[in-house]
Amino acid sequence: MAFDNPLAGEIWASKYRFAPAGADGHGDASVEDTWARVALALAEVEAPAARAHWAEHFSRALEDYRFLPAGRILAGAGTERSVTLFNCFVMGTIPDNLGGIFDHLREAALTMQQGGGVGMDFSTIRPDGARVHGVGADASGPLSFMDVWDGMCRTIMSAGQRRGAMMGCLRIDHPDIEAFIDAKRDAQRLRNFNLSVLVTDAFMDALDKGRDWPLTFNGIVARTIKATDLWARLMRATYDCAEPGVIFIDRVNALNNLAHCETVSASNPCGEQMLPPYGACLLGSINLAKLVRAPFQRDAALDEGELANLTCTGVRMLDNVIDVSQFPLPAQETDAKAKRRIGLGVTGLADALIFCGVRYGDDAALALTSRWLSVIKREAYRTSAALAEEKGAFPLYDPVMLKRPNLKSLDEETRAAIQAHGLRNGCLTSIAPTGTTSLLAGNVSSGIEPVFAFAYSRKVLQQDGSKHEEAIEDYALAAWRKLKGDEPPPENAFVTAQDLQPADHLAMQAAAQAFIDASISKTINCREDIPFDAFAAIYRDGYGLGCKGLTTYRPNAITGSVLTVTPARAAPVAAAATPASAPLIPRPERLEGATYKISWPESAHAVYVTINDTVVDGERGPFEIFVNSKNMEHYAWTVGLTRMISAVFRRGGDVSFVAEELKAVFDPRGGGWINGRYVPSLLAAIGDVIERHLAGDSRLPIEAGPAHELAPARPALSCPRCGGLSLLRKEGCDT
Repeated sequence: MAFDNPLAGEIWASKYRFAPAGADGHGDASVEDTWARVALALAEVEAPAARAHWAEHFSRALEDYRFLPAGRILAGAGTERSVTLFNCFVMGTIPDNLGGIFDHLREAALTMQQGGGVGMDFSTIRPDGARVHGVGADASGPLSFMDVWDGMCRTIMSAGQRRGAMMGCLRIDHPDIEAFIDAKRDAQRLRNFNLSVLVTDAFMDALDKGRDWPLTFNGIVARTIKATDLWARLMRATYDCAEPGVIFIDRVNALNNLAHCETVSASNPCGEQMLPPYGACLLGSINLAKLVRAPFQRDAALDEGELANLTCTGVRMLDNVIDVSQFPLPAQETDAKAKRRIGLGVTGLADALIFCGVRYGDDAALALTSRWLSVIKREAYRTSAALAEEKGAFPLYDPVMLKRPNLKSLDEETRAAIQAHGLRNGCLTSIAPTGTTSLLAGNVSSGIEPVFAFAYSRKVLQQDGSKHEEAIEDYALAAWRKLKGDEPPPENAFVTAQDLQPADHLAMQAAAQAFIDASISKTINCREDIPFDAFAAIYRDGYGLGCKGLTTYRPNAITGSVLTVTPARAAPVAAAATPASAPLIPRPERLEGATYKISWPESAHAVYVTINDTVVDGERGPFEIFVNSKNMEHYAWTVGLTRMISAVFRRGGDVSFVAEELKAVFDPRGGGWINGRYVPSLLAAIGDVIERHLAGDSRLPIEAGPAHELAPARPALSCPRCGGLSLLRKEGCDT
């Protein structure tokens, strides 16, 4: 099958295609091979006589991207690699002692090393300044240990693994909650964490009634503040920094199917899975955009029969993943197999609504969302009951579950099946962000989010290693163009996140939550100029509508804008037409340029980067680069680097890839902080300088002017033996 756009092909090749080492290995030659590999692997846990039947059934569900298992499953199933197929983990309860804390740090590192995102509740660590009996010292508080976790995540990432993902949680009644709320105001701190405050029903009641709020640890009140003041501080931080998010933790536990055998303590990094200690969950999504018949026609409608069939197949596939997967920790395997929790969700919702001519967030959209998700809920529970009859209920099943809110709302036929056979899975539904798998499926809208932009440009890696820009369109817009050509699409249905009000986002999240066991990964996009009071009201309204958690995003000075929309454009012709054999441009006698100074943590002497420009056909461009330092350790590689880059510059054309390649280099010893941003290596810092120079961020003087300072946040030196950035100057000596 041809991919819908070049980006989808690149994503498949780089993330999900199995390419075994060695010439004799048999990998995936096409995405159909990937589907077949996954289907065969998941069918292996079926009875031998039924494996071929289910492999074919699973493969049909995967065809045309109708069912999208999460990325860990697509990449790992059937490869015989020792990897986890689970996306989400919450780590164990962190003990309030130094040895136990670092034991849990190790467990988190092992989990992240296998590609799992992790969430932690740091509320169990005593507050800053509390007495540590027996050692005559004061505690440093949970945030100091979160810094350690942050450094660990950065180290895992620098060692070549995928970008780490962590969620850090703290209860609203912890004595250090104010420092936690304000932590992300420091642009250099906890950058590998998402943060969420665990807000209790008691706090929301105190907020409504204007009462004081005690901050406590182990039952001892440290101090008391006004609930309204604490809430205002939380809202102001979220308004200014887009964090922390909010988890209504009592509601999460009250609505948990498994409340009889667990207490939820934290969330996974994206917020769709609220899990107990050592809880794990795997994810998969039904692509609603692929199920709409007669799109853009008056009789456009989603095929609910096919939706039901895909739900049944998806539940069985995800249930099988539990038995196929590896686990980073034994405790995670124990919890997963005792409860058999899965997270079946949807993606492409916004595109499906567009196909049906419905505007995201209005009453018709709420009605269709509720209808479609009710089909998924009903069929998921019926399938799980049938699997319990066939294979047995999950070990911790208890009939008391029928009294839980999610099961009480089921129809009588489904409840009767559960009463007769139990359930195979403790929790069944969740809605994940599905970012990369949605791109793989032709850039369908992700999860239940609205379309962010209908068209944009993105640099796509080619087979020869070069990159060029491709115009990427949303799946619904591409379908419209195929059907209608240049006819303008209807404005009522073709709306983006920028066209919507926060109330539209909130209404859709609340409508979906009513049919979801776990939670929903959803961002409520806000305009930068939204009044603060209107912004703060979103969280009160979300609590009133029954949401389990809320995340907002407002462009701000600290995080900037996560996504930007730029007009799609073709790659520059000049860049594509510049062959490697093109003659070098001769050097004029005199060139103008600029010199940049980089103070790097592991070097006692600054590194100076000089870039000189030339003018060809009236356009200014880089001609040569020099890298100099008193530190002779860098001499050999800087000479080689400058000669190679200068040769590229002198051939002309689009040379922006030079900066991109350098910025992708990670130093295993760690990077440094420059202008409030983590830079993974000295080479990456040089890449930043080149990128700034090409963008013209500073006016270039006629003559070489003063250096442009790039000051790192830490002056640590590297140990000459181990290379660690831990050399300190004490009493005139390096220690």
